[in-house]
Amino acid sequence: MDYKAASSIQDLQYFGEFGGVNPSISDSSTYTFLSAKTMFDTFEGNTEGCYLYSRHSSPSNLYLGEAMAALEGTETANVYASGMGAISAVIFQLCDSDDHIVSSRTIYGGTYAFMKNFLKKFDIGTSFVDITNLETVEKSITKKTKMIYCEAVSNPLLEVADIKALSKLAKKHGIPLVVDNTFSPLSISAARLGADIVVHSLTKFINGSSDCVAGAVCASKDFCLKLKDVNDGAGMLLGSTLDSLRAASILKNMRTLHIRIKKHSENALYLAQQFEKDGLRVVYPGLASHPGHEAVKKQMAHEYGFGGLLTIDVGTLEKANMLMESMQKENLGYLAVSLGFYKTLFSAPGTSTSSEIPEDEQTQMGLSEGLIRFSIGLDNNIERTYLAMRSCMEKLNILDSKMVSF
Repeated sequence: MDYKAASSIQDLQYFGEFGGVNPSISDSSTYTFLSAKTMFDTFEGNTEGCYLYSRHSSPSNLYLGEAMAALEGTETANVYASGMGAISAVIFQLCDSDDHIVSSRTIYGGTYAFMKNFLKKFDIGTSFVDITNLETVEKSITKKTKMIYCEAVSNPLLEVADIKALSKLAKKHGIPLVVDNTFSPLSISAARLGADIVVHSLTKFINGSSDCVAGAVCASKDFCLKLKDVNDGAGMLLGSTLDSLRAASILKNMRTLHIRIKKHSENALYLAQQFEKDGLRVVYPGLASHPGHEAVKKQMAHEYGFGGLLTIDVGTLEKANMLMESMQKENLGYLAVSLGFYKTLFSAPGTSTSSEIPEDEQTQMGLSEGLIRFSIGLDNNIERTYLAMRSCMEKLNILDSKMVSF
């Protein structure tokens, strides 16, 4: 599919107050009005272009929100202080007490914990299912179901959701499809494929420099306004609005997103192909051996590749930890959570970003203790990186096991 998301972002033009090539940062917590009636109208949500309080919104947040809307092809977008701030606002806006959610079983650990544990306090239940099995998804929908939730490419198993098919199913039952597109910005445009609401952790690829935490909700104007409503807007009342200084910083970094995504994908594909030839259990959507390979090919913008995430299963947690420590010592990356940084980041998700998921459920979904998640960096010489990684594996006898993909 040919998406023009990057062009849309590049075409956005904002000048600062004094003609600066970057928009001025709105360094204010509150805003003045020329008339009392305008203040009243703003509180009532009857005005556009007016700001009342930075927890509601700010010019800097508006600029970043418009860039995110251009990225995803939605009417507008709100930005938040974290990805979880965005996700929790959406869920609380859509769900009331005694409601139900159908969610992918493989999602970010924080999202899983929020749905399974925290939402119990509000009597909101969640069914975690194999999102690639449409029959199972539909059977899980009840009269109380208020949303289908998934990740376009799941964390950490890299399962690929068929967004078009899920959208059709959601519309059949009159419920919204909410897609977390953090792992695949530009590569997959979830809203253009039928998602009603798209959430992002801007912390990752979109910002790209691992120096802040932020999130976004890309959706219709109506839904985004509801999130900001002073009476019952979850985004407004939960207080998770993004700081203006961070919004301005992320907006600047977004201008290079298309270049970075291409390089992340190029490097990840090269490593995945080489590791698979070496007999390692490697999972990457760009490999023909991946169960979702054809699905992602139908949905993706090919110029941006298959993304920068891959996993390798080395069998045991001990070997995984030894390998990651060895690679860090050789300056091949950092043993750290998160993703989208210029350096490669690696972690064992079963004991880190997915540790909130009970061990028995990890086993059931195929998340083994020896699984390493790699966020591949922007290395200029990826062949040299591969040879150095291979050397670390050889020293630890990881390649000797002759493991076969899938």
